[in-house]
Amino acid sequence: MEYVSTRGEAPAVSAAQAILQGLAPDGGLYVPNQWPTLNLDLKTLGQQSYQDLATEIFAAFLPDFTKAEIQAVVQAAYGSQWDTDKIVPVKDAGNNLHYLELFHGPTLAFKDIALQALPHLVIAAAKKEGLDKEIAILTATSGDTGTAAMAGFADVPGTKIAVLYPQVGVSDIQRQQMVSEPGKNTYVYGIEGNFDDAQQAVKRLLGDSDFAAFLKEEDIQFSSANSINIGRLVPQIVYYFYGYGQLVESGQIKPGEEIDVLVPTGNFGNMLAAYYASQIGLPVADFTVASNENHVLTELFQTGVYNKNRDFKVTNAPAMDILVSSNLERLLYFAGGQDADLIKKDMADLQSQGQYQLAEKTKSGLAKFSAGWTNQEQVEETIRKTFLSSGYLIDPHTAVAVYQYNDDGHQTLLAATASPYKFPQTVLEALGEEVVGGEGGLTALAVATKTQIPDQVKDLFQRPVRHRTFIQAADIQKQIESALKTD
Repeated sequence: MEYVSTRGEAPAVSAAQAILQGLAPDGGLYVPNQWPTLNLDLKTLGQQSYQDLATEIFAAFLPDFTKAEIQAVVQAAYGSQWDTDKIVPVKDAGNNLHYLELFHGPTLAFKDIALQALPHLVIAAAKKEGLDKEIAILTATSGDTGTAAMAGFADVPGTKIAVLYPQVGVSDIQRQQMVSEPGKNTYVYGIEGNFDDAQQAVKRLLGDSDFAAFLKEEDIQFSSANSINIGRLVPQIVYYFYGYGQLVESGQIKPGEEIDVLVPTGNFGNMLAAYYASQIGLPVADFTVASNENHVLTELFQTGVYNKNRDFKVTNAPAMDILVSSNLERLLYFAGGQDADLIKKDMADLQSQGQYQLAEKTKSGLAKFSAGWTNQEQVEETIRKTFLSSGYLIDPHTAVAVYQYNDDGHQTLLAATASPYKFPQTVLEALGEEVVGGEGGLTALAVATKTQIPDQVKDLFQRPVRHRTFIQAADIQKQIESALKTD
């Protein structure tokens, strides 16, 4: 198995090369040229540890890595930094709904699952390719990716990481996690504009010839921690199988029985991982895509038209405030029969016109997908109703998906993507409590809900602020080059 570009104009590469490059030279995203074969026994899936399951799935998608290399990555990624041995617990919500809790890592968001693994994958890939270079990671974030990426790469020898985040839209918890990151190899920049501006800046820099010349001169290998990197996507496949195994083990489903998957998503990596899981053996009946008021994805699945020509909205589910959904390209590539020419045309139309129309064969390949969107008032209403009815506290992104839940008789895994303690102000407002910022918000939420502040953020606001730089998009290359030259 090799990795090829969705746009068809770049040579096939190994998994290690795809991880190191991040983005294909033709601007496309790396995808497997064939699906790997796994011998997962659905009957005994729930008896496997998360680490053992991760080792099997990593090995299937990273065939050029040795078993020892993969075991080392998994051991480093899923150890004592998690607050539960299960890594991803499943909580029964009744009415055939189950929360797949993805927020038990060091930064309390689902991004940890991939970004605790990615640094070790990058280092192993570099050794495999014989690269004796410093590795530079650049990532754009709408809040959670940046914090998780820095937590993963902080003080990893031979690496530096720079994070761009929009000045408006991130929660004060997310911002404090980023600006107080103590890792000596981390650089954080607030950028004027929104997440799409930051993400496009990263893509432009990855494809800039002058920047490429700078990297060659400085002997630096450049990559990305955004979900455009296949090394981000592969670890996410694991938890859908793990969740399915827990449902089998608890007797909620029989081995081989189809389930539904419901995911709140903006950049589409989390849902894409569920689709990839279905292609290698996970029995899925329906994929439900849940959007917030930036509902470009909902419109795509309902109408077949992707149109980013609309006002960008800053909402109370900020990680989903996205109009250019990068990973969607990977899904459309497979839904359209791996037609790279079609992807190239659609992405060119998106660049020139801000929109594209799906071909009929691509629409047919999306038959299992449905979508809906949730407004900000509905987010708050869902947080409040869920807590009052069950005592279960959810964050605003999870609430986006809960509002879209429709019991069709299938057991449903819902991706609970972040701890409510990452967004205490929104949750407090939803519960009708006084909204308090900073450390006071954490305390107020704990008191109001009789829950405990997670250890991961208990002392967050006592950490000194290290990163105070704000830049404009035009200055990104200069700032990044300066950071990479710093000893």
